Amino acid sequence: MKIHPKVGLAVLATTFLPLAACGGGDTDSETASAGLEGRGPITYVAGKDNTGLVAPMIERWNKEHPEEEVTFEEQTDEADQQHEDLVQNFQAEGTGYDVVSVDVIWTAEFAAKDWLQPLEGDLALDTEGFFPAPLEAATYDGKLYAAPTSSDGGMLYYRKDLVDTPPESWDEMMEMCSIAEENNMDCYAGQFSQYEGLTVNAAEAINTFGGEIVDESGKPVVDSPESVAGLSALADAYADGNIPKEAITYTEEEGRISFQEGRLLFLRNWPYVYSLATTEKTSKVKDSLGLAPLPGDGDGPGVSSLGGHSAAISVFSENKATAHDFLEYLTSEEEQRSNLEVGSLAPVLTALYEDPELAKKFGYLPTLKTSIENAVARPVT
Repeated sequence: MKIHPKVGLAVLATTFLPLAACGGGDTDSETASAGLEGRGPITYVAGKDNTGLVAPMIERWNKEHPEEEVTFEEQTDEADQQHEDLVQNFQAEGTGYDVVSVDVIWTAEFAAKDWLQPLEGDLALDTEGFFPAPLEAATYDGKLYAAPTSSDGGMLYYRKDLVDTPPESWDEMMEMCSIAEENNMDCYAGQFSQYEGLTVNAAEAINTFGGEIVDESGKPVVDSPESVAGLSALADAYADGNIPKEAITYTEEEGRISFQEGRLLFLRNWPYVYSLATTEKTSKVKDSLGLAPLPGDGDGPGVSSLGGHSAAISVFSENKATAHDFLEYLTSEEEQRSNLEVGSLAPVLTALYEDPELAKKFGYLPTLKTSIENAVARPVT
């Protein structure tokens, strides 16, 4: 099938999809079997702690485990550099990285190369109460290789002073663009600059309309009727002006600023926008911000691309028993609650989304829960 000629930039997004290359690894089973009962100091490796969350978290652990202290190895705040750092350490079979924070799209890649310890046997985790989508992203070839520690999902921000009821479908949202025109403002934006955000938004459009980027066998199916329908929806919105021309330069921040300045009726973005839009002095939408699940294709909510991170044990760690206990600590209800309250990180435990006090403090939680429940991880081949 030929792709709709208007797809243009949206189709370009799929050419940049960073599909994790999952060729077979070369680590022998002896390495995976080593250190299973090992206890002692370990190192936790993660990206730059911009929230100030990690230091007190590790301090709490170290106070209770003086013989198994954790040292924090802080990486940069650039995802590509974090990934490269982990790859270099794994390739060198270094024992200095015990527990590593991995983006949800890295787990399968690292597991396929035998760099991560399977969480089975004595290292198995109790995953009751976790969202299914983060667990699926942490699983490769039927085995769990990482413990989800934070999740994320896209949501629809809208102007509730102008829109009485948020759109439930993409077509309904497009029809509401007349409201934007009447108020001399732009209608809809997401993340359409040529970077990872464009990939995420294109994947969401494809999945929302029932399509896939690759099928179960890993074969690209982006030219299926459903995938084409999703990409065409984006391309048509751009051609019609419902997605403004400047939106193809938007990352998360440009879209957020446009919405907060009152220049945008609808915005697809992540949960972090909620706090800024409701608290920043310059925000013009503090009292008019509405929040809803991403619009669907007319049969339920839209499909978000899954975000978030997991913690995994390096197969080369010499203290895997301690590392396993640290994973349990990171995913405990107490630490998950702290992650939300201190760092605004979305919990992976469903029970916290039902907590009345948290829902009152973080008004986006019910919508975010719907987003994560319907989220799909980026494809792996």
